[in-house]
Amino acid sequence: MRTTHVRNMFDIHWNKIIPSLVLLVCILMMSTQVEAQFKKGANYNYKEFSKKPYYFGITLGYNKSNFRVYHSEEFILNDSIRSAKSITGPGFNLGIVTNLKVGDYFDFRLLPTLSFAERNLEYSNVKGKDQSTRKVESVFVEIPFHVRLKSAPYRDKRVFLIAGVKYGFDVASDSKARQANELVKISPTDFTVEYGVGVQFFFPFFILSPEFKVSQGISNILLRNPDLEESNVLDKVLSRTFTFSLHFEG
Repeated sequence: MRTTHVRNMFDIHWNKIIPSLVLLVCILMMSTQVEAQFKKGANYNYKEFSKKPYYFGITLGYNKSNFRVYHSEEFILNDSIRSAKSITGPGFNLGIVTNLKVGDYFDFRLLPTLSFAERNLEYSNVKGKDQSTRKVESVFVEIPFHVRLKSAPYRDKRVFLIAGVKYGFDVASDSKARQANELVKISPTDFTVEYGVGVQFFFPFFILSPEFKVSQGISNILLRNPDLEESNVLDKVLSRTFTFSLHFEG
């Protein structure tokens, strides 16, 4: 069966376009915010949004993903593989934001997201000349649940911290069948803890929230194959993702 790659699904260089779009949107929004402050005064827009007990929105993000690789005892004893390491790959996110206020400084947030990610495992032999790469291109359906702690508002802005958990399932993976002849097998299911920081900018009709987030896997996603040396030299593999997101809420 022919493998479908994420890059081939969209014939666009997303890893170059998305950061540029994110930077452009931030510059335009921040310049508009500065002008609005002089015209309308401090916390003018915030007061309108503070009356809402909940609100919804969309989120756009750019991510960089890799694996945290832990070697097994067989890695030291083997006489053919010199190194096994992870190579970071780019991706992007698109999701929905649901936000429930709990008092003036806390929120409960649910963000169902479709995430495109690329992660690679690279092996080199003892002689150091030959290398092989196990490329893992994924399309995740993710369900993150976050608790958000917000600062007091100042000039229609407020800083926040987030922490939570996330469940993800790779809908593009059929690892039990397709990966039979690959170097290693990776589970399509993953559980992670997440934490991050961001800033809310209150505009007349919406809230813009740039956010930086780290996701650390807590479940071993390595599906061990005792017949493959490349699998036996690994003890466990955990996921790790760095994401910059723009939330548009209102």
